Amino acid sequence: MEVLLAVAAGIMTAAAVYLMLARNVLRFIFGLVLISNAANLVIFTAGRLTAGAPSLIAEGAYAPPEGVANALPQALVLTAIVIGFGLFAFALVLVYRAYTTLGTLYSDEMHAAEPGSPTHTETTAEEAHT
Repeated sequence: MEVLLAVAAGIMTAAAVYLMLARNVLRFIFGLVLISNAANLVIFTAGRLTAGAPSLIAEGAYAPPEGVANALPQALVLTAIVIGFGLFAFALVLVYRAYTTLGTLYSDEMHAAEPGSPTHTETTAEEAHT
């Protein structure tokens, strides 16, 4: 089972890198979310997967019994999922704001649309003459 999850994490990472190399900011955001989920899957898999063996400590014992999953990676992944969702929601709002302000989602065109850039001032000067 761990091998299957490792392959899935590798495929997710490859897809995330492909999306993050695009010039579209929205694709970059989806790639960022996908790569964070791949990292969560790797951390979760590193904590061992055991079916039917809860990671509970018996009364009077100092450690869980041998062969159970580690609860710490599970707690870390749960926290990372919540933080990742908050980051994704915030990034979507920023992308929406950038689209409404600049009218594009492509990073090259966003750079050209910034006030004070040579391309932006040339465009506004040409629009003023017409």
